[in-house]
Amino acid sequence: MMEHTVASFDEDLKQIGGLIRGMGELAGTMVADATRALTHSDTALAQRVVSDDAVMDARQRELDTRAITLIAKRQPMAHDLRAVIGAIRMAGDLERIGDLAKNIAKRIDAVGQGAVPRELSHSIDSMADLVLAQVGGVIEDYVAGDAPALAQLRDDDERIDEKYTSVFRELLTYMMEDPRNITACTHLLFCAKNLERIGDHVTNIAENAYYVLTGEQLPPNRPKLDETAMSVPAS
Repeated sequence: MMEHTVASFDEDLKQIGGLIRGMGELAGTMVADATRALTHSDTALAQRVVSDDAVMDARQRELDTRAITLIAKRQPMAHDLRAVIGAIRMAGDLERIGDLAKNIAKRIDAVGQGAVPRELSHSIDSMADLVLAQVGGVIEDYVAGDAPALAQLRDDDERIDEKYTSVFRELLTYMMEDPRNITACTHLLFCAKNLERIGDHVTNIAENAYYVLTGEQLPPNRPKLDETAMSVPAS
């Protein structure tokens, strides 16, 4: 990052960058904790995720305030303006990731006190691992200024979509085999969909980060392979 004549300008930008990194770390923690709480029926951990969402919201408000103040005071241009506007957009997506993690945590009581079946636990954990790698990677790549990695990460969302389709079909099979599974599996479907949506928000962050670093937009036709709209297991 280039240094400015006014040292406080650099400090303002550094503080905004620090808030983005902090929000990224919190988002990863919330997704990991929500998934663990789901697969282990851990209501105490789920409540922590719900509480963390208030922290995430507060951090977004702080970033918005700092960013708006910086624009008003410094009237940044070119790369600096992209960085500030990009931070506002990325913070919005990180806040939504927090909301989606909270939504997963709030469904744990509805899924039931019994442990999630081992097969489903493995499938959801596997999907969550992909999502967590994306959440952590996008902030790391942005901080490192690695535009090609951000472009690749955006394209890797295809893997999450494929995993979601697999989990969707697996859950439908459980429901068809035993109607007693319908309630729990329906809530698990919503949880899996929330994980897939988290992946979508990560790709939004990657696109904004890429634009901040390069001044160029990534091609709009990113991979999108959610096949569940018409997906029904064979009988």
